[in-house]
Amino acid sequence: MLRAKPTAGAKRPRGLLRHAILLLGVVVSLFPFYWMIVMATNTTSAIYRYPPTLTIGSELATNIAHVFEKIPFFAAMGNTIVVAVSTTVLVLFFDSLAAFTFAKFEFPGRRVLFGVLIAMFMLPAQLSLIPQFLIMVKFGWAGELQALIVPAAANAFGIFWMRQYITGAVPDELLDAARLDGCGFFRQYWHVALPVIRPGLAFLGIYTFIMAWNDYVWPLIVLVDPDRLTLQVALSQLNRSYGQDYSMIMAGALLAVLPLVIMFALFARGFIADAVKGAVRG
Repeated sequence: MLRAKPTAGAKRPRGLLRHAILLLGVVVSLFPFYWMIVMATNTTSAIYRYPPTLTIGSELATNIAHVFEKIPFFAAMGNTIVVAVSTTVLVLFFDSLAAFTFAKFEFPGRRVLFGVLIAMFMLPAQLSLIPQFLIMVKFGWAGELQALIVPAAANAFGIFWMRQYITGAVPDELLDAARLDGCGFFRQYWHVALPVIRPGLAFLGIYTFIMAWNDYVWPLIVLVDPDRLTLQVALSQLNRSYGQDYSMIMAGALLAVLPLVIMFALFARGFIADAVKGAVRG
């Protein structure tokens, strides 16, 4: 029995419902960020009012000035930028290189090594904090930024993610043609694989930068020098010493999150464009 196709009038309620659900999801997702802006632009007393203040205030400049008075904000942000950028560049290179090897080359112990990698991926990161700190002390790096950069230069998640991406994105025939043209391992990686896997690298870069920027536990442990703190550790001092001034704390949090918003706005569009291009090519 043939069924009539839904008319445009029948499709409209479904489309409206779908858009309403999506709009509700966007509002729920953005409300914490909006509430942080409200808290950062009002006084702490205004936050405690009932009903609570839901409008943006005029105290942002005052709260930011208090943040600058209490902590070395720009020095901490500079340290965080150095750590996040250096970590991201190293992770993109080493993880993609290791993933390319796992995905497209056979070598003795390949499966065993990849199994060890998966096991490392499943272990909680907290288990390695004490051994890692002792190693940094032996190297004389405790309190230095390289104690944050070097241990994070490669990670199991990045290798696993890029290995899965490269397996489907880089055709074996393309590498065979490159070998016939005399390309060695590194030229195959740099000139053949790297241009194809840019969407995967873009995601890994954004993810790594955000994780390095927001990292708190390991910098709190290893940065024993109070003049070499990262931004998240410096902001935590506001909460410990001035826990009642939530407006100042939220102003600091707003300043800390703005670089992430700017970075995502700059690079997300290119990431989406590359991903769509890769999907069309596939």
